[in-house]
Amino acid sequence: MLHRFSLVAPHPIPASLCHHVSQTIEDLTSDYDARPVMTVGLHAHTWLFEGPDPDDAGGYGSRYSTRADFNEELRGPAMALAIDSALMTGKMAEAGPAAIVTDVDSTFITTEAIEMLAAHAGVEEEVRAVTEAAMRGELDFSQSLAHRVAMLAGMPESVFGHVLAEVRLTPGARRLVEEIHARGGRFGLVSGGFTEVVGPLAEREGIDRFVANGLSVESGALTGRTYGTVIDAAAKVAAVETWEREWGIDADMVLCVGDGANDLPMMRRAGLGVAFQGKPVVREEADCAVSFPRLDAVAALVGWDIHA
Repeated sequence: MLHRFSLVAPHPIPASLCHHVSQTIEDLTSDYDARPVMTVGLHAHTWLFEGPDPDDAGGYGSRYSTRADFNEELRGPAMALAIDSALMTGKMAEAGPAAIVTDVDSTFITTEAIEMLAAHAGVEEEVRAVTEAAMRGELDFSQSLAHRVAMLAGMPESVFGHVLAEVRLTPGARRLVEEIHARGGRFGLVSGGFTEVVGPLAEREGIDRFVANGLSVESGALTGRTYGTVIDAAAKVAAVETWEREWGIDADMVLCVGDGANDLPMMRRAGLGVAFQGKPVVREEADCAVSFPRLDAVAALVGWDIHA
């Protein structure tokens, strides 16, 4: 089965680390392709090689009894040097994902939209404390959402335009969308934020599909309530499953990116789950992580060259 291992960092990758990776792979095979990945402003390297099926009982060569042992030998030294890495197998290893789905707040954009709304209402600190607890998995998301939205009651609906104007994309976000589209793939956003902000953002950035919560408005002012399905962890999974059927894409060819505990279920079922500057529980459970604020580092992890 085809395997790909990649390294990416915002700083140079030591030659000694690349040598260690090559030696580890040579425990399995001498037939592998190693090359730098061309990504503006980043440093990345990727290895493509044949290895055993992860489900086979035979293990990984003479030194490693399981894929986890092999993965640890590859990734351990990189982690010690603050260099992000990923090991993938099968079709994802060969060509990269056919679809990328990301969270929005603190992933596709640099901030939390609800905190931006709260800043206009003068309750930013109160809302931020609840948001952070929910993202760490300490609070039920639906209850925390209702509590935070209630604090926005009475704000004029014109606040949506102000917040949209203030939204800033995470560096590399637009480039990642362009790269998946250039390869014939799809891009989706799943957000615990709000349709009134995410919708215009998705249209502006050429996003294929999105889901988000709706904020109820009456007589030109926010009511402090949501409408429609609450986009919690289960709803994010349901959205991804719907898009997979619509696009004719298998789950193992979908790459999911998120930073909070409510992103973990969709990341677990994906072909590759990437924690993006994630909370500790997310970093621990994800397949791999990007620990610095460049979303196009995801492209480098799957071996895609980006020249501009």
